[in-house]
Amino acid sequence: MKSEKQTTPKPRKRGFAANMFRRYLSAVNHPLYFRRFYATGRERMPEDGNPTVLVSNHQNCLIDPLALVFLLSDRKPRFLARASVFQNPILNKVIRGLGALPTYRARVDGIRGVAKNKGTLEEVAKALSYGETVVLYPEGQHQNKRWLGAFSQAYLKMAFGAAEEANFEREVYVMPTANHYSHYRLPREDMMIAFGEPIALSPYYEEFKENPREVMSKVNDLVRGQIEHLMLNVEDLDHYREIDFLRTNTYGKKYTAKHSYRAAYLPEKLASDKALVAALKEATERDEEKMEGIFEQTRKLRKSIEKMGIREWLLEGRHGLGGLLLFALGMLIGLPLFVAALAATWLVFLAPVVVNKLAIKDRQFWGSINLAATLLVTYPLCGIVAPIVMLCCGSWEWALGWFVAFPIAIIYASNYMRWGQKLIGYCRFVFAKRSKIENLQSLRKRLYKELDKTLK
Repeated sequence: MKSEKQTTPKPRKRGFAANMFRRYLSAVNHPLYFRRFYATGRERMPEDGNPTVLVSNHQNCLIDPLALVFLLSDRKPRFLARASVFQNPILNKVIRGLGALPTYRARVDGIRGVAKNKGTLEEVAKALSYGETVVLYPEGQHQNKRWLGAFSQAYLKMAFGAAEEANFEREVYVMPTANHYSHYRLPREDMMIAFGEPIALSPYYEEFKENPREVMSKVNDLVRGQIEHLMLNVEDLDHYREIDFLRTNTYGKKYTAKHSYRAAYLPEKLASDKALVAALKEATERDEEKMEGIFEQTRKLRKSIEKMGIREWLLEGRHGLGGLLLFALGMLIGLPLFVAALAATWLVFLAPVVVNKLAIKDRQFWGSINLAATLLVTYPLCGIVAPIVMLCCGSWEWALGWFVAFPIAIIYASNYMRWGQKLIGYCRFVFAKRSKIENLQSLRKRLYKELDKTLK
């Protein structure tokens, strides 16, 4: 009789071309699209060869699974994506090569479309039988807020199904993870992936045989609990915008520093934000009427700032004409370099904007379109093909210079446009009516003082 080691198939690896393509995408994605990328708890991931269902919250469409594909360099994970993404023949080939499998939904693809899921489920079962990793998002769709939606337990049916296929003689893991972004849709932001503790299913095998629904409900609670702990879950959706305003502006940054966290380090900023959200929730449970008043004042401050088109941090301290002139002078000095950088990189910025504005209604997809356009179109054309053409024309100096300078130009142009937005807000602040600014400063001061007293 053959041993399990002899009969269990080994995980399939990426081919050379697919692996090189993944390396290219990762090299462009992490340093260019993201400002900083973090992975915490990566060492807890089960080794390739152990059937693993990786489960995560879903915050940012295709960017979520692609970040895992880039990060898990020791394996070729499979992940499910909505079938509409596969309609484009070029994108279909690319994301299938990265491990994507189509999933069909009744309300979009109809009953006939749902029948096609049989092939996807068979491929998922095959991947798990090979000891591979399958990435699933049990919320079923991406969220447009930092909160955790209801879970479908289909991922546990797949996981226990893989165990049953192996006669419950092989360990199968469920790996809870969470995504978090400093901003969903904008490039040059920070991202992190947090890995929880893998949950081995073998302790539940015997109980599962007797009562599968109860066991899956029990395991689902464990998985969801870990993911909720790893992410920022704002459950108070009635006051979501006010809570988000507080955590992302000066109050949130001071709260971070007060509790010995670093605001510029995303994992610690996440920990601080979770503590702030928990404190707000506790205060609301303690005195709902008082917190309703605080949220109303926060709403008033937020809407006034948005209407004036200024930045909240400008209400802190003195920001007068002198500071504005120095800021403008710095921008003026950097303008020639920005013009040169934009002349070289305009397609990188223009292409996704045009596509998003004309064709993409769901703003949560904008980040994915930005990333896809950069990785698959604009960077290959401008950053790789262009220097090759220069080299073929006999100008290796220009080719080398362009190859090195192009990614730097993307970063500089992106940062300069951000600085430009800050300058516009600064101008509006300086030339606004002093009475309006003073009223906002007074409201802000009272609000933050009241919050400090309430959250003690």
